[in-house]
Amino acid sequence: MLPLQVIDSFLLNYNIGQILLLVFALGTLGLLGLGSKKVLGLHFGAFGLIFLLTPQAINPKLYLFLGLGLVVIAPMLFATADE
Repeated sequence: MLPLQVIDSFLLNYNIGQILLLVFALGTLGLLGLGSKKVLGLHFGAFGLIFLLTPQAINPKLYLFLGLGLVVIAPMLFATADE
């Protein structure tokens, strides 16, 4: 287990949008192994809402538009799933 000081010193170099994008990308890579478009659609929708609801004072506007795009794409992924 890493001490909190190590994690804190790493995270101070990045803003919240970059950290959320990293977590989103790693989660997407992990879910691709499942092969389920429904789960991937739910993942996109959840992170789309997270990006939309993150306060803009600590997050650049680019991530707001990313969240909007993910919220639009998520229902399409979920609806076109075969399972």
